Parts: sequence; structure tokens; C-alpha cells
Amino acid sequence: MTQGAGQGPEVERTATLRDFRVPAYVHETGPYAQSTHPGDVVPPPPAETFPEPYPEGYTPTERDLPVIQRGDTVQVQVEPVSVPVQQSTAGPGPLFVVGDVHGYLDELTAALQEKGLIDSAGSWCAGTARLWFLGDFTDRGPDGIGVIDLVMRLSAEAAASGGYCKALMGNHELLLLGAKRFGDTPVNSGAGTATFQAAWLLNGGQKTDMDRLQDHHLQWMSRLDAIEEVDGHLLVHSDTTAYLDYGRSIEEVNDTVRETLTRNDADEVWDLFRKFTKRFSFRDEGGAQAVRSLLDTYGGTRIVHGHSPIPYLLGEVGSEDGEDDSGPLVEGPHLYADGLAIAMDGGVTMAGKLLVQQLPLEV
Repeated sequence: MTQGAGQGPEVERTATLRDFRVPAYVHETGPYAQSTHPGDVVPPPPAETFPEPYPEGYTPTERDLPVIQRGDTVQVQVEPVSVPVQQSTAGPGPLFVVGDVHGYLDELTAALQEKGLIDSAGSWCAGTARLWFLGDFTDRGPDGIGVIDLVMRLSAEAAASGGYCKALMGNHELLLLGAKRFGDTPVNSGAGTATFQAAWLLNGGQKTDMDRLQDHHLQWMSRLDAIEEVDGHLLVHSDTTAYLDYGRSIEEVNDTVRETLTRNDADEVWDLFRKFTKRFSFRDEGGAQAVRSLLDTYGGTRIVHGHSPIPYLLGEVGSEDGEDDSGPLVEGPHLYADGLAIAMDGGVTMAGKLLVQQLPLEV
């Protein structure tokens, strides 16, 4: 059960891993209106009760990843050991990708230091290395704006060293942009009336992020690409085929997304956000073919994505009988869909792991 707009403040409680269980099969085309399983994907509530089930394909991410306060779990502090990045004598430097960060700035800096991309002062030290963030910088965690500030600064420092640090558009960037621009303006959600403000709050929106959000943050987010191909890796945020709705080339998709944001139409931006929240297209039967549809259209030999946490993809978030509350165990990226897809969201908001991985992936 989720808190809707106008229903009063939520009751604070201590999160447990039992809250994060999801059914073994959650598909982007499945109905969620009657779901009562903790952790199920539940669309944002409308201004009034929906009179009929949600239409096929409507799967916003409200409450799919509840926030864990770090005090709710036992944390073992490990000092990161910086490993110098091996530089190539010719051509571009090594390629790294980062999964969903969701405001966990300390975990991000530790992971980047461990891979030798930044030094102990948080400055770029990887020379010509190339670094891609797969989106979702804010919400749920404590310092989303701090994460954006770090990525923006590293972009300048990496470029000055002959490398680069770039980022993709995630559904939470669209959500934060929408909440800032449109607030409580009603939008046609496809299942009734909703607002960006309500959806943002119910998806872990942090007041401290909104208070610190400035024009240059908004401009940076609104100009992010949605999809890129690098060294045979097709980089996207969401594990969905919805990108095909926006163009038949990488350039066309990115231009269409930016033009949509430029028009500043609340319903258009909501539809973009809704499609970017779809997930699990590459899982289970037909998943490999869904990946191929993207690779055949945009190029590349493997797709690399964030968005859907690896424990969710594996159906390994807690047990049905409540006897196993040890939490999700994520060691690294998840290779699946006949080896065509790499999942990079380690579930940092679920006491999982913030993943930074050099490509190509060793298998």
C-alpha cells in the first residue's frame, strides 16, 4: 500500500529486507493494480481512485526500491584501495561504466577510487580513461545533487586529461526535471490523473535535493543523451525496448528526447518518463530477441543497462517464508539474455553494491 497525495504524511518506520521482496516474475506488460506483495512495482496514485485496471505496458517505478537508512543494516567499513588505471600507449583509454547511484555519494567516490579513476581528494587521476554513467543520480539516497556536482566536475577534469566522463538520461532525471518544472500540474498518466510532484515524492524524492537544485543542474540533466554505442557496447539506462518509439538511430533518439524536453509540455514529458520506467524486457522468454531488436537498430554487440536492480532480475530479494533476511548479495554485473545484456544496477538502495565496471566484461 502506498501513500497517495492528500492522504496525510507517511508514518516513519524502520525498513527491513522483508520489504523488498518481489514476485519471481514481474513483467513490464503485467497488471499491477491488484498487487499486494511488498516491493511490487506500483504506479503513482492518481488524484482519485482509478475506476479500472491499468492499461497494458504501464509500469512506473513507485516504491519498487524503498529507501534503506544506512543505520538499518550492519555496515562494514572498508578503506578503498586505489588501483592505477592501465593506460594504452595508443588510441582511447580503458572504458568504464557506472550503475545507478541514487544519491549515494560516499559509495560512489569509494567505488571510483577503488578502480583508480579518482584519487583520495576526489579528483580525476585516470588520464585518457573513458567513464560512462548510466543514469539515475538522485532520489532515495542522501546526496543526489552532490553526485551530479561530482559527475559534472569529473567531466571537465577528464577532458583536460585526454579522457572523458559522460552520462546518460535515467528515468529519475526525467522525474526530477518534471517535479521542478511542473510540480502539481495534472498530467494524463494513462490511468487517470497524476502529478510529477506526487510521483517524485513516492519514488524517493529528497527535499534536500530539490532545495539545492539550480539552473545549471537542470540544464545539464535536460541535455543528457538517452542512448550511446561505445566499443560495441550499446549503453542505455532502462532495460526496455521503448527507445524504439523515439527513433531508428542513436542520433534520432537523442534528438527526439531533447526536443521533447525543450517543448516543456507536461503530458509529453510524463509519457517519456513513463516509457523510461519500463523494465524486464530482456529477462525470461523472448528477452534475447528484445535485446537483438535494439542491437540490430542502433548497433553494438551487447547492451549495457542500469535501472532494474540485479537482485530483482534474479528474483533473489529475500525468501517467501521470511527465514532468509541476509539481504541481496551482488558481487558484480549480471550477464544474461544469451550473453547479450549486462545489468549494472547493483541495488545500492537495497544495501546492495554500487557497481563500477571496466568493459569489455571478462566472462
